[in-house]
Amino acid sequence: MPKLPAKGKTMFSIPGKAAVSMTPRASAQITRLMQSGGKKGLRIGVKKGGCAGMEYTMDYVDEIDPLDEVIEQDGARVMIAPMAQMFLFGTEIDYTTSLLESGFEFKNPNVTEACGCGESIKFAGM
Repeated sequence: MPKLPAKGKTMFSIPGKAAVSMTPRASAQITRLMQSGGKKGLRIGVKKGGCAGMEYTMDYVDEIDPLDEVIEQDGARVMIAPMAQMFLFGTEIDYTTSLLESGFEFKNPNVTEACGCGESIKFAGM
């Protein structure tokens, strides 16, 4: 049976480096949404699905799972589910707005392919 990381540690971490980072726009939007909904933060992850094989997941949560990687920046709190940590390490989260849409954007160095709409992704070896 694999040994779980000690509290506050992650399975895929580099000392002194957060697993993901947020642009100022992303942290401001996450903070606004946390405050308006009374949530503890945003949990991000990945799941099987979409035309490229995997999809990002995002959920606002009321409780922090003790195994989550927790990143706090400028009042925003993002949690990464344990099984997603290896896929999301090094990702930058941005929040973009345009004339037609607005939303979070993941700049993930681990992605090898993405579908045309950008909703589905593929990682090396998957």
